[in-house]
Amino acid sequence: MSLLKRVLPHPWLSLSMLIGWQLLMNQVSAGSLIMGAILACLIPWMTNVFWPNPPRACRVDRLFLFVCRVLIDIVVANLQVAKLILGPRRELRPAFVLFPLTLEHEFSISVLASTISLTPGTVSADISADRKTLLIHGLDVGDEQALIEHIRRRYEQPLKEVFECSKR
Repeated sequence: MSLLKRVLPHPWLSLSMLIGWQLLMNQVSAGSLIMGAILACLIPWMTNVFWPNPPRACRVDRLFLFVCRVLIDIVVANLQVAKLILGPRRELRPAFVLFPLTLEHEFSISVLASTISLTPGTVSADISADRKTLLIHGLDVGDEQALIEHIRRRYEQPLKEVFECSKR
């Protein structure tokens, strides 16, 4: 491990913290820059042991497509939820669904759970102790199996291609 990586384990976080500090201080002075730089170096260094090592993206092109897909799905889901809430009154069918995971790496599972929660109308509620099942709550679930297949096809399979390609 290089000296720079040991001293500054997360340089982008440090830079973001320094900028955030300066914005909070609402002034640029030598004292606020020095204090911001000290905090921006110390906090990531002291919390480095708590940071997981994310896997490398094997297919960056697939990662880009995944991010685009998620952004589009967020917009579409926002419109669908707005239609459900503001449209003609009908009974919603909220349900908890057990989603069997095929992902193995904790980082991939975390990204999947976050993606599900980011998409309006669904939220990741819990994960089993053995990391094999994700509990998902859906706002309007007509067919549980259709929801499972949708999540598997749209999110889990692409994540597997991006992060778990070495395990194939």
